[in-house]
Amino acid sequence: MPLSSQRMTGTFMRRAWNAFGRTRARLVLALVWASLSAACATVSPPPKPAPTYSQTPRADSPFALAEDGIRAAHGPEASGFMLLERNEDALAWRLALVDSARHTLDLQYYVWFGDRVGQLLMARVIAAADRGVRVRILFDDLSTMLHDMTHLELRDAAIGLIDRHPNIEIRLFNAWYARTVAERLAEGATRFTQLNRRMHNKQMIADNRVAIVGGRNIGDEYFGLNPAFNFHDLDVLGIGPVARDASTVFDRYWNSDTAGPPPRFEGTAPEAGLSEASVRAILDLQADPREAAMLEGRRSWGPELAALSARLHTGRGRVDADPPARDETTRNRMPETIHRLMRGAQREVLITNAYIIPDATFVEDLRALTARGVSVRILTNSLASHDVPAVNSHYEGWRVTLLGLGVTLHELRPDAAIRSTLVDTAPVRGEFVGLHVKAMVVDRERVFVGSMNLDPRSEVFNSEMGVVVDSVPLAQALAAGMERDMDPSNSWRVALGADGAPRWTSDAGTLDRQPARNALQRIQNLFFKLFPPSLY
Repeated sequence: MPLSSQRMTGTFMRRAWNAFGRTRARLVLALVWASLSAACATVSPPPKPAPTYSQTPRADSPFALAEDGIRAAHGPEASGFMLLERNEDALAWRLALVDSARHTLDLQYYVWFGDRVGQLLMARVIAAADRGVRVRILFDDLSTMLHDMTHLELRDAAIGLIDRHPNIEIRLFNAWYARTVAERLAEGATRFTQLNRRMHNKQMIADNRVAIVGGRNIGDEYFGLNPAFNFHDLDVLGIGPVARDASTVFDRYWNSDTAGPPPRFEGTAPEAGLSEASVRAILDLQADPREAAMLEGRRSWGPELAALSARLHTGRGRVDADPPARDETTRNRMPETIHRLMRGAQREVLITNAYIIPDATFVEDLRALTARGVSVRILTNSLASHDVPAVNSHYEGWRVTLLGLGVTLHELRPDAAIRSTLVDTAPVRGEFVGLHVKAMVVDRERVFVGSMNLDPRSEVFNSEMGVVVDSVPLAQALAAGMERDMDPSNSWRVALGADGAPRWTSDAGTLDRQPARNALQRIQNLFFKLFPPSLY
């Protein structure tokens, strides 16, 4: 199989396994339970590790100068923020934080794939630990470090080996006790309610002074390096008190009852350093000079850090997050964070969100906003740009409702013009663009950037996080980007025709049928209507 085909197959196998976490497969699990129950009889939860906490920021951190400048000019409660829209920039700034950290690195991710980007970042994290940086990594245990679901044992060996580093500690969120596919199917039948809660949070914190919070997982498609498809996504980099806010969220999850150690690695570590092996695995990207600089190992980011202060928008931000565990008495907090932000609008609400299946509260909020003259514009995925057609199956029935409320609705084109400027990272060119952004701007004054989709899985089942920032300059910058994405060269505007049915209009013309990439997507869209939207 050609390399490009292998990568495409691996991508969709990974995403199929990842999608298992989006689907409440009670029927399947019940069917396999009888034959597999004995497989889990011997597994049990690992012992609870001792708590650890974020360190007080030190004056010799390379990020201290930028924070000191913000404090001197704007006061002790102000932070500096920079949007990370371009996939290439999002990768570069993650590498900059990892390479420049002097004391601590805390990383919390729903997915960290074992692909080229995953290996590259892990190599640099290990290199940071080699030079004495204390590293804490919190992974969700669903599909981290996987290429596909047949490599669980190899995944566990890799994580266990990394965890043996004296300066690295790894914990798994809501870990499966079982470590094979068969055992997991059986375990899922008995622990489904608990295992259905996945940690969808994504953040990186360096020296407790700078944090990156947003929508990107760690994997090729989130940084423009997947030849099958790449996401248009968004993070925000924050320096100052907002980083300590992010650390508080990290510590809460890290020390929770839902986080525990990975399986112990019993093998012999290779003589060559793991970081060297990881870098070798992605050397093929060096064909492009811009990527070669990233791949050559840790480098000085002094010029970028020196110029960072001039690029920051100042404001006051707070990081909000759901509780690590959810039960009958503990509910998610992030839905109310989103609704409260929307309800405060006086003039305008701009929403970009990848996966939308509205609930009654969201619809009523929109109704109240438009009734008092607030302009509401929404961008989401079209079926043609979707990586999860099941979501579109249950979103599409809401189009007429949203339009009837007076909402201006846009759906991303898979051939969006931003593909060449924001999405694909040379030399890679993906076959289509998908939307993964979760963001909101209210009155061009307040901003939300985070991990939360507007669907039942994010609102009820997953844990989510995000940052809310009061900053006119940041809000104006994000609003400009959202309006760019709504341009006819990047998205279809959906409107009702004379017959009351939706029409899709872009600079390529008007369609009277929802756009799709192929017939298979249309079949999938019909098939997933057979299941309730709460499954996804």
